[in-house]
Formats: sequence, C-alpha cells, structure tokens
Amino acid sequence: MTTILFLCVANSARSQMAEGLARALAPPGYRFLSAGSAPGVLNPLAVAAMREIGIDISQHRAKGLAGIAFDQVDAIVTLCAEEVCPVVPGRVRRLHWPLPDPARVSGAEATRLAAFRDTRNRLRELVPELWRASP
Repeated sequence: MTTILFLCVANSARSQMAEGLARALAPPGYRFLSAGSAPGVLNPLAVAAMREIGIDISQHRAKGLAGIAFDQVDAIVTLCAEEVCPVVPGRVRRLHWPLPDPARVSGAEATRLAAFRDTRNRLRELVPELWRASP
C-alpha cells in the first residue's frame, strides 16, 4: 500500500482537507495521513467547506510529526505557501503544492469560507495527480 503524507504547519486546514479529499477520491491501494510541525485545532470552516461536497472530516484531529512513522511514508506533499514548511529528512518522494493558508484570511465569515472553498477546489484538482503520477 502506498502511503502519502500531507504536511503543513498547523494541520488545521489545508492538509486536513487534502487528506479528506484523497481518502474520498483515491483508487484502492493508498493510505493517506496528515500532520503539522506545530499542530493547532481543526478549523471548523475546513469542516464546513468539505461538508459542502459530501466529505466529512469532522472527526479528524490535528496531529504532530511525532506520531508519524516516516519509514512507512512513500511520499510527502507539503502545502505551505507563506510559512516555512516542515522539513523531514529521508529518502522519500516529495511534492510541494504552495497553497495560501485559508485560516489567515480575515473578514466576514462568508469571506473566510470562500477562501476555504478556493483551497478545497484547488486541492480537488491537485490530489488526483498523486495516483496518476504513481510509478
């Protein structure tokens, strides 16, 4: 089974949405994880944006790097744009999708939710590349 880790700083939005999308869309034979270098709390707007497309991530929890068995990870996808992404040593396939953190958007809830939708929609385009590009 191919294991793919989505990695960002807080593990509260981008990596959680990527994990949820990947689990919902991937063909059999894949396992998906997410983590952050400074885990926070799952953002309720990430949950709402995913619920709109029928994917429930409400039971996901932000996780740190310590809980990841990196020797079992085949690929790492970093999602940081304006922050410094965590670096994990080792020989593993690496991809970088620099997506702005929707949790940094301020303003009315509708404005903030729109940012989460934009991130979700971009991830929905990117995630299938993981199995289309697999060896």
